[in-house]
Amino acid sequence: MKIVFTAEHAGDLSAFQQLGELRVEGWALGKPKLSAGQLIELAHDAEVLVTSYDEVTEAVIAACPRLQVIACTRANPVNIDTKAAQARGIRVLYTPGRNADAAAELTLGLMLSLARHIPQSHAALKRGEFTHAENAAQATQSGLRRDVVWDVSPQSPYEVFKGSELRNKTLGLIGYGNIGRRVARIARAFGMAVLVVDPFVSAEDINEPGLQKTTLEGLFREADIVSLHLSSGPHSDGLVNAPLLNSMKPGALLINTSRAAVVDEDALIHALRHGPLGGAALDVYHREPLWRDHPFVTEFDNVIITPHIAGATRESIAKHTAMIAADLQRYVAGEPLLYQWR
Repeated sequence: MKIVFTAEHAGDLSAFQQLGELRVEGWALGKPKLSAGQLIELAHDAEVLVTSYDEVTEAVIAACPRLQVIACTRANPVNIDTKAAQARGIRVLYTPGRNADAAAELTLGLMLSLARHIPQSHAALKRGEFTHAENAAQATQSGLRRDVVWDVSPQSPYEVFKGSELRNKTLGLIGYGNIGRRVARIARAFGMAVLVVDPFVSAEDINEPGLQKTTLEGLFREADIVSLHLSSGPHSDGLVNAPLLNSMKPGALLINTSRAAVVDEDALIHALRHGPLGGAALDVYHREPLWRDHPFVTEFDNVIITPHIAGATRESIAKHTAMIAADLQRYVAGEPLLYQWR
């Protein structure tokens, strides 16, 4: 069996080598995405194609008559023409949940950053604000111990960056899948109450002390922080709209590490400019890369932006490599596949 491997990987490909002839190229070697022609040249006689970002179109599939399995090392095989593959009887594998821990942890990091103004205070110090020109200790009055307060004034960093604690706050989760469940578990460890909206999860599956299923409208009214964990599609695009944003508590926060399309961006910008939103943390955008004149870049000091890195950890790569290797082993052994796209 010939395996063409162009995916991001954790370094050890011995499990794939044991399955047959392995050809490693493209992104797997740190090279750019492959063109259709390059992909066809590599995989025209291959039985298995493992990729991360290369576009496996109907034309590519048609030009690779021996393909039996196409594996995509992502949570959603958006770069694979799954209908064309299935029409040919080709199995499509993917890696659901491979970056769930990574995305959940970034979500909590953004939550803390919003609540405590961590990026803003860091940036201020890097600009030289609140610092002294010389390395000189302040004098301590006789009989007193040395104080470590930077300044006592309305302009001191203690006042400028005074934030809020997560404990006893209410977190609203839209989506309770692999990532949402992990966020809920960590948030409860911080002492937060958690509200959940997910039409695909029953109340019996959710309701327990500190965790409760509710309505979409109720969640936006009651939550201090709303975090989005749902996929893009007809059922969810534009879900977070002006009426919902305008119903939030004054100073409430919004976090989106899922998909930009689920939020009405114009409504979000309006809620940031005019209230009630106190801030937002965003890892995804309607156009990526984000352009430098976007209001999220130029206008809002209370918006934390990251460049779509929620799943960008070494551990996520190790997980997806292991998941695909294990399912290919099952395929060769004639066993049921765990990660087949349906």
